[in-house]
Amino acid sequence: MNLLLTAGHIAGIVITLLAIIAIGIYAGSMVKSPKDFSLGGGRVNEAVVAGTIMGTMVGGSSTIGTAQLAFNFGFCAWWFTLGGGIACAVLGLGLAWKLYDRNIETMPQYLVSVYGHRIGPISSILSSAGIFLNIVAQGLSAVALLTAMLQINPSLAALISVLLVLAYVFFGGVWGAGLVGVAKLGLLYLATIVCGVFAYKMVGGWAGLTAHFPIYPWFSLFGRSFNQDFAAGFSLLVGVLSTQTYIQAVLSAKSLAKARTGALISAFMIPPLGIGGILVGLFMRANFPNTPSEQVLPIFVMNYLSPFLAGVVLATLLVAIIGTWAGLTLGVSTMLTKDIYKRFIRVHAGDQEVLKVQRILIFVISVLAIFFVAGSLKSMIMGWSFLSMGLRGCAVLFPLLGAAFFPHHVTPPAGIAAALIGPLVDLIWHFAFPKGLDPLYVGLLASFLAILLISMFSKRNKIESTSPHGL
Repeated sequence: MNLLLTAGHIAGIVITLLAIIAIGIYAGSMVKSPKDFSLGGGRVNEAVVAGTIMGTMVGGSSTIGTAQLAFNFGFCAWWFTLGGGIACAVLGLGLAWKLYDRNIETMPQYLVSVYGHRIGPISSILSSAGIFLNIVAQGLSAVALLTAMLQINPSLAALISVLLVLAYVFFGGVWGAGLVGVAKLGLLYLATIVCGVFAYKMVGGWAGLTAHFPIYPWFSLFGRSFNQDFAAGFSLLVGVLSTQTYIQAVLSAKSLAKARTGALISAFMIPPLGIGGILVGLFMRANFPNTPSEQVLPIFVMNYLSPFLAGVVLATLLVAIIGTWAGLTLGVSTMLTKDIYKRFIRVHAGDQEVLKVQRILIFVISVLAIFFVAGSLKSMIMGWSFLSMGLRGCAVLFPLLGAAFFPHHVTPPAGIAAALIGPLVDLIWHFAFPKGLDPLYVGLLASFLAILLISMFSKRNKIESTSPHGL
């Protein structure tokens, strides 16, 4: 198969990237303060809210990772984008109204308002660790794409990726993530529809697919097992509701209505994006089963689309990956800056110092990802993404839901214990029982029991301490 870029490929890539860079430069001109950088000054519309959510969620996992998983296992690869869409609907309809009017910039700040200051650094650090795992997934996707496109060493591909991340978000903050997210969405739909249609026709339509693959497991959402695949989809629900990046997008809106509409737009538009990658993965499995699984999507694009269109699609995939990487990095840097540096290291730091520190953290996080990517080049991209979502959910979901819906029933010790026990149990189970029940279930159960039982116990102590009879 041809893996060399032609003049047509390069023209499509350059024109697409120049257009995206122009939008990023415009976004950078809108940053006047740290609040502009992290929340867009609280004045963005529903399109930018949706662009921020989709610009972060629709990246390497939902494109290259989906094609890789479909190449190996079939239609169960849809769970990332399908679960992401369901999660955005729940965010818009069920949680946005509880978060929007609290005058906060980060999710840990919301937890602090109910559980006290000690939970702030705990949730910030654990959430950041979970998000970082997804940053690694984006790094693996970027390396797969750039090595297929440019035939370069993976280490050089990782370095180029980091430089692109810094250019993408370093100056634009949430405006860069949001406005570029809106622009890339149209290109992504073009890319996924074109690739999906081409793959479906070339494989011979439904008759061709069923001739190559048995209905089960290849066309089942639970093709690997119900335990594994339901947990994969469920991890998206708990992960999105527990992630600073998506909550940050909601908080950046002009109004609650625009925040909710932006989340619902995302819920509607994210699931279809996975179908194209699935069809490409199945086509490549049927015709080129020895292809490196992480490269099936870029190899398909380079060989079966016209050179200029292929260049546009390759550039769009690159921007999608870099945009997700940048958006996740922005979320981590916001939490660490607002909830660790500003609160515990430099309480009186001014706006410009905070902005400088956040940009330094963006650089450090991006560079750190290179080392993890270099040691995991042959791993499944989706494995990192699902683990990331699950770990975030185990750390934050039940403390967040308790704070949002039962603030007078949960207690500070319970929230702190749930935030610590959930991810600890998740990780222990992940390594101790890799073939058993998915660790997401066990971690969430441990977090739920911690917040429920400790809240009951600490409330009973409070009642006893205020009763003259000790009752």
